[in-house]
Amino acid sequence: MSTTPPPQALATGAATGELPDHDGALGWLRALGPRGRRAFAGAFGGYALDSYDYFTLPLSMVALSAYFGLDSGQTGLFTTVTLVVSAVGGALAGVVADRVGRVKALMITVITYAVFTVACGFAPNYETLLVFRALQGLGFGGEWAVGAILVAEYASARHRGRTLGAIQSSWAVGWALAVIVYTVVFSYAGDDLAWRIMFWTGALPALLVIWMRRRVHDAPQAAAVRERSTEKGSFTAIFKPGLLRTTVFAGLLSTGVQGGYYTLATWVPTYLKTDRGLSVVGTGGYLTFLISGAFLGYLTGGYLTDRLGRRRNIWLFALLSALCILAYANIPQGANTLLLVLGFPLGFCMSAIFSGFGSYLSELYPTAVRGTGQGFTYNTGRAVGAVFPTAVGFLADSWGVGGALVFGAIGYGLAALALLGLPETRGKELA
Repeated sequence: MSTTPPPQALATGAATGELPDHDGALGWLRALGPRGRRAFAGAFGGYALDSYDYFTLPLSMVALSAYFGLDSGQTGLFTTVTLVVSAVGGALAGVVADRVGRVKALMITVITYAVFTVACGFAPNYETLLVFRALQGLGFGGEWAVGAILVAEYASARHRGRTLGAIQSSWAVGWALAVIVYTVVFSYAGDDLAWRIMFWTGALPALLVIWMRRRVHDAPQAAAVRERSTEKGSFTAIFKPGLLRTTVFAGLLSTGVQGGYYTLATWVPTYLKTDRGLSVVGTGGYLTFLISGAFLGYLTGGYLTDRLGRRRNIWLFALLSALCILAYANIPQGANTLLLVLGFPLGFCMSAIFSGFGSYLSELYPTAVRGTGQGFTYNTGRAVGAVFPTAVGFLADSWGVGGALVFGAIGYGLAALALLGLPETRGKELA
């Protein structure tokens, strides 16, 4: 008797040979099958280390400002340049993923962000550091989109939201690791050397690439569909009438969510140290609550995006994230205990909104241009959203960092409006 799985299993489980109807808390992981779980591990590790390398800058921002004599506008420009260049890197990575495969594109992005993060640690002046940080953005921009597509094509429609939500949670893991290293390095090394050490530790992703070369492969059925297409990796295809509306509104959605998120990710460490006067260890303690909330938010949001649908999940947490930002920025001086407690729901909400992105953007585009569409819209949103942390930087001197954080709430409002132009895709098969 043949052991070949039925066609539906191939479509939803991406040829793992296992039916995707597993139940239980980890049913989504079992449904991936052995090859899918290795792909999951590769994408999870890549995104965690992507996060780690990204946060080496925000956590070192105060030391960098003192070392190079920078004002708030110049430090905000670091983030803007990183995110703008990441749009180029992300769009290109999406095209590469459609043309040569998800795994090869993923390894290229990981190597790129690792090399230039390390290079930042050797920068002799502000201008050189700005260039290296921009080049780091080339790899940073593409890693998430490519890794998310790789896993989405293995995941079943039933479990795709929570599977990609789990991938998103690795961002909090990398963030937490960066905070731990920051706390240790800045406690034992002087600020003038500590920021360089932070960047040098960005070499860690090289170990992941060595493992991925041997163990991780594209989903066979999705790869076969992609290879048969005559328009794979085509920018023009995502702007044709059938996909133009999707591309425009998905780009606006990404702009709003990432504008809000990167405002917080960039400026909260500085806000805690300058406006609140916390020490290195104190800042690490407050960020622990924020990151713990983020980790649980990613997992919860992944579950809710399967239960409520993609659009409802994003709407819910756009509203809650905006409210949390306004509350966080307006806590009275001296009420640092309340600041500590509110960090948890703030991290929870601003992360839960991302959990549906991996599944949602993957489902909005056909296989042949999935990498191109997801890479372009997600990273265009990241580039335009980069205006938000820069605006905070230039307004911080007059408004204070806390007051300027209101721009994050505006971003979440834009995301909610963008959903009006996009369909619900829950339950959609990808092959």
